[in-house]
Amino acid sequence: MQSWYEKTPDKFKFSVKAPKTITHIKRLEDCKEEIERFYSVIREGLKEKLASVLFQLPPSFSYSLERLEAIITAVNRDFNNVIEFRHESWWKQEVLEILSDNKIVFCNVNYPNLPTSVIKTTQIGYVRIHGNPKLFYSEYTHEDIEALYKNVKSQNFETAYIYFNNTASTAGITNALQAKKMNQEL
Repeated sequence: MQSWYEKTPDKFKFSVKAPKTITHIKRLEDCKEEIERFYSVIREGLKEKLASVLFQLPPSFSYSLERLEAIITAVNRDFNNVIEFRHESWWKQEVLEILSDNKIVFCNVNYPNLPTSVIKTTQIGYVRIHGNPKLFYSEYTHEDIEALYKNVKSQNFETAYIYFNNTASTAGITNALQAKKMNQEL
């Protein structure tokens, strides 16, 4: 991480994804030490270039108040924490309000069978485009990317990040370049 820090421009920002051990294997349970170590490493290595910390939870991680409380307890509020849910049960007002109250970013996704509206819980917007309908492969149309871009912009985030994870083909590169061009034009 120190090498990445040194090789990137001064204004470059990184978003780092929490290890699967934390999110998928331990599912945020009994991993306080791993989480603290993870935060320490990324803080030390990336310093002020660290923008966000993503906790992507598995599709089998459905909503419960206990799980929501575990998320709130697990994250270090000194960081811009982003939570990516992959189970539709999390799309509820109560969850969004609690995330907002705790300054946790809701990760907006374009993922098969999940809602695609852009939701704002903090001043940071965070979007992950995964490929839809074919996960990791589907390329979005120019109109899809323009609609997404305008939707994100309409939320008036102070800062917004859009990540393309439809990279099993060249779709992610094509779509990222389209979004970059829109950012320069609109």
